[in-house]
Amino acid sequence: MPESDPEAAAASAAAAAAEAAAEPDPEEARGDYTGAVYGSLLAASVVVGAGTLGSFPRLQLIALLLGTGVVFWAAHVFARLFGARLLVGRLSWSAIRRVSRQERPIIEAAVPPALAAAISPLFNLGPQGIAWLALLVALAGQVGWATVAARRAGASRRLMVFAGVINLFLGLLIVLLKVGLAH
Repeated sequence: MPESDPEAAAASAAAAAAEAAAEPDPEEARGDYTGAVYGSLLAASVVVGAGTLGSFPRLQLIALLLGTGVVFWAAHVFARLFGARLLVGRLSWSAIRRVSRQERPIIEAAVPPALAAAISPLFNLGPQGIAWLALLVALAGQVGWATVAARRAGASRRLMVFAGVINLFLGLLIVLLKVGLAH
């Protein structure tokens, strides 16, 4: 056998792995909420980070939330596409569009806290009030998406509650970080 056979087999295996990484998973067809949970936690972290810097304009928080969501979305798309395809050298526009859509919940999770910051003048909130409102909306999204994900996966009520509680705990860690950094 020629020496290139093992190399050809490895290249073929890498190509198959790259294709599988870009193909929609049957589980994803039902809805993958990982990005939404992750994006909500990311948004909460952005609010905490912005809130520790002192007084900041509401529009800066909105831009920071949405901009960070877009940057992390792009990083996830890049990682998924190139992590599997870099060695193979095959990349199609359809794969880029598919992965971009699959990672879209990361951006979408930043929208509710950004909207909360946008409507905060209706509640006469100062900078800290805006930050707390956006943070609570992000955490509610995180817990909500985790619970929906568990339900859609067919989890028992007990497991759904567990998913919600774990994500609430993670959110409370972010709140403790905000409180700790503010003092």
